Formats: sequence, structure tokens, C-alpha cells
Amino acid sequence: MRKPRKELTALQVSRLKRLGLYAVGEGAYLKITPEGTRSWLFRYKRNGKHHWMGLGPYPLVSLAEAREKARQARRQLLSGIDPLALKAEARSKELAEAAKSITFTHCAEAYSRSHEAGWRNAKHRAQWLSSLRMYVFPIFSDVAVAAVDTPLVLKALEPVWTTRTETASRVRSRIENVLDWARARKYRDGENPARWKGHLEMLLPAPAKVRKAEHHAALPYAELPAFMAELRARERIATAALEFTILTATRAGEVLGATWDEIDLAAKVWVIPGVRMKAGREHRIPLSVRAVQLLADMPHDQDLIFPVSSNKAMQKIMHAIRPGFVPHGFRSTFRDWAAEQTAYPNHVVEQALAHAIGDKVEAAYRRGDLFEKRRRLMADWARYCVTEPTGAAVVPIRKA
Repeated sequence: MRKPRKELTALQVSRLKRLGLYAVGEGAYLKITPEGTRSWLFRYKRNGKHHWMGLGPYPLVSLAEAREKARQARRQLLSGIDPLALKAEARSKELAEAAKSITFTHCAEAYSRSHEAGWRNAKHRAQWLSSLRMYVFPIFSDVAVAAVDTPLVLKALEPVWTTRTETASRVRSRIENVLDWARARKYRDGENPARWKGHLEMLLPAPAKVRKAEHHAALPYAELPAFMAELRARERIATAALEFTILTATRAGEVLGATWDEIDLAAKVWVIPGVRMKAGREHRIPLSVRAVQLLADMPHDQDLIFPVSSNKAMQKIMHAIRPGFVPHGFRSTFRDWAAEQTAYPNHVVEQALAHAIGDKVEAAYRRGDLFEKRRRLMADWARYCVTEPTGAAVVPIRKA
């Protein structure tokens, strides 16, 4: 009869160096890896399959503790309980309890970090979190994301839903995104209380019905030449940036973010990459003689062409010359002038404004950007900006 093997002592275990598995009793083993790390395992058989369950690292878990853990696991097996399944269930409960302490604020900041690389510009990245800080965080405070419900969402939205409808609508969408993200991370479950369709649309009036969209105040095109004369009398970088914005019929943000590597002065072309465009597509802009002159007068010793801190500088100039109007309104001024004072086709003008083609079939077949036609259009626009119109004369389209 074979003598029972003596169990290893704590001293013998401490002296083990070679990699491998060492049985220490009660179904427990010490595992030594090639890297020299040592840990305890419990080996058992259930439903015809062998399983290994971790008991902890050595020496944090002592030999006696490893044997006791293995002994408890064997007792569970005798009671018909799978120790691995029980361990996984306990871990799941721990995670669920931990999730209860994760706040909405934490989730919003984490969502912003994980998505900001895909957002088009720095302004959007800044506005995304700042809007939540202003309208949501003070209401939700340190509320766990799992506890956010419909009354809490309404408490944040209702005070501004009828007074700042567009902003409130964006905030609602951002709350919904954060809660969906939290659900995907297993921090909450159930329906999204910030969902509009089939939920909040029953509790809040539709944004379109609350207040008509307020369009940017646009200077009438008949007043533009006089405005441009006053504008050019002021010598400031912000003034040049505003004039360049008008001449190119672009958005202030696109001009203020323009860098020299986007400009080809020889070809008189400005190429705005898709990441800086509202529609996400690259936009080529033909530059008039005056636009090129403005660029030539700008310093070339830094990346930004117009180093202006924000479009507020442009707005101050507008307020000083024509109170009540805003820089973005000049896109409408350009659109009205082209429609009423020229014979350029609508699709050429829309392309100049980088607007998407509404007709999907037409969009699928139109591959070009009508660049040469737009070059003539922008040249006529630049001339109009400095010349008083004579009556309602239509600008003819010259033959190529």
C-alpha cells in the first residue's frame, strides 16, 4: 500500500523556484510561471470537465489560506454548487454595486473624452460639455447615472425649453447620448428617459412649434458696398478676417481656423478640409483678386492666417458699423444678391455656399464642384462689394 504523500510545508513552498504546478493538498496547487510569478489554483471536476479556479497570488495568500479556500470550494461542490459560477455571480454583484456610485457627471466627461476626436472642431468640443455644465450638472449634481429618470431630465429641460429651445434640444440629445453610453457600459439599464420619440415628445412641445427658427440678421445686399467702404477704413486683423469672410461667403469659424497650408496663392484657391466643414466634405473656394490681396497683407510667420481669438471680435466690428447684424448673415446677403441680381443657376450658388444637394438622385450623378463657374461668380461678387449697383441690372454669365 502506497504511503500518503506528505503535504508541503510553508517553508518548502517558499523555496520552490522551478516553473510548474505543485500540489499542496485539498485540490490546491501552486503555479510558478516562466516570469517567476506565483499564484494559487484550485482544480476540480464537474459534469465530466476539469476546471481551474484562481485562489489568489502568493505570498499575499498564504499556504494555509489557499488550503482553506480550496476546502471551502470542495464543500460547495458537495452541496451541488459550482464554485466558479458562484464566484462570477459575486463579482457581478460587486460590479453592480460599484455602478450605483458612478455619477452622471462622471459618465458625461468619459463620453466626451471617448468621442471628442470625432467631433469636427474645437468649438463643438467645448460647447458639448459646457452646455451640460450649465444646464444639467447643477440639477443632477452627484446623482448616480443609474438613478437618472424622467422627472430629473424634465427638471433640467423645462426651465429653458421655451426660452432657449434650440439649446435645450441639443442638451436633451446630449443627455440621451450619455445615458445610452452608460447603459452600454452596464452602469444602468432600462429605457432612456431622455429619449424624444415616443417619450419626451409626449411631455414637451415640439421645438419647431415652440418658437420659429431665428435666422441670422442679414444686411440687405443694396447696403453692402457702403458697408464694405466703412469696413476697409478700419485697419485691424479682425476687420480683414471679416472682409475675407464676406468675399468668400464662408462661415466665421472656417475663416478663423484657416491655415496657410490650405491656401494656394498661385492658383488662387482655398481648400478647406472636410474635418473643418459643417457638412464634413472638403470645400474648394476660388479666391478673387481682393481676397488674394487680403491674404498677401497678412503675416506669414504663424499657422493661422487670421490670429483672432474668436468671432466676437468680428461681431464687435459689425455692432460698431451696423448694429443688429451678425457676420454669419452675409451668407444670406450673398444668396439674395446672387438670386436677384445675377443669372447664375441656383445649383452654382448653392455649391458656392457648400450646401448639400437636396435631391439624392441629382447628388448621386453630380461629381464635380462647378469650380470654374464659381470662380466667375465669386469674382462678380467681389466687384459688387465695392461698386454701387445700377438699378436691378442682372450680371450676365460670361462665356468660358
